[in-house]
Amino acid sequence: MTRIIEGPDGKPRCRWCGAAPEFLDYHDKEWGFPVADDRRLFEKLCLESFQSGLSWRTILAKREGFRKAFHGFDFDRIALFTQSDVERLLGDEGIVRHRGKIEAVVNNARRAQELVKREGSLAAYIWRFEPDESALGEPQTASTSPASVALSKDLKKRGWKFVGPTTVYAFMQAMGLINDHVEGCSIREDVSRARRDFIRPGG
Repeated sequence: MTRIIEGPDGKPRCRWCGAAPEFLDYHDKEWGFPVADDRRLFEKLCLESFQSGLSWRTILAKREGFRKAFHGFDFDRIALFTQSDVERLLGDEGIVRHRGKIEAVVNNARRAQELVKREGSLAAYIWRFEPDESALGEPQTASTSPASVALSKDLKKRGWKFVGPTTVYAFMQAMGLINDHVEGCSIREDVSRARRDFIRPGG
């Protein structure tokens, strides 16, 4: 089966973005473009952890609900959440109501604060794990990589939760640490260009 489909504008794209109408915009404007903003990186790590066992469509549909519930993923504010905040969020229909994952966001916000104090920014830390492109396999043929395993292991060592290698690999795909748009996708070159021009934080 080909991994390319024709988009509504006639241009080829990764097959997965045809699975739901809302995926096209996400695929064209977000997925794979490099990100250095700490809040966006933290948000994506959290959303990928919520996706575990669910579909990305479910999470994307609730993304604005998550942003409202977690103050735009401002980890300094989330770090102040108490158990009563967790209980409140368990009643919030705008998000995925999973106690362990909600508690993980609060825990990870505190771990993010610690990381920023040591590393200067979350971005500077995360981009240290950007893999060499020559070490990558064919796009969209893997669900983990040595780099995602290494980042997952280091995050867990630092006390982060719900950050397994598969979750971290999906995060790295989305945040542009790798370009996993398939060959022939019209967005692949846009992402390649963005990655070439991107100034790596902490470099």
